[in-house]
Amino acid sequence: MLLRVFILGSAILWTAGCKNKEAGEHVTLKQVTLPGGEQIMAEVMMRQSDVMSGMMFRNSLAPDRGLLFIHNRPGRYTYWMRNVKVPLDIIWMDKAKKIVEISANTPPCLDPDPVKCPQYGGKVDSRFVLELAAGRAAAYGLAIGQSLSF
Repeated sequence: MLLRVFILGSAILWTAGCKNKEAGEHVTLKQVTLPGGEQIMAEVMMRQSDVMSGMMFRNSLAPDRGLLFIHNRPGRYTYWMRNVKVPLDIIWMDKAKKIVEISANTPPCLDPDPVKCPQYGGKVDSRFVLELAAGRAAAYGLAIGQSLSF
């Protein structure tokens, strides 16, 4: 019984720390290990509403953080930077978590006309997409063909 209380208490404390302070919502974090052994913590985006909003309206993304989008099945997924305030590196991975496409230093689109915001990626089938702060993909030496683990 005491062990159950300890486990439950630990889980509650851990979940309390997993809060997106800007959005005010609880988020799931997943450790992502890069090819060079570096590790980042990524917010997991699986619900359609999370996938649609992503980095919109956020003021920053820490160098050791990311957003990990998990799609239900492989497909050609394009991303845009509408209402995103900071430039990002966007990394597409296939079902084996191998990098298939990278959009480095992708600029924000703050144009009030959404039609003027370009779309990025979607040239190759992917299942996972990782967004990092601009310049981090180059800093980590990420390249097409490398694999990530999470």
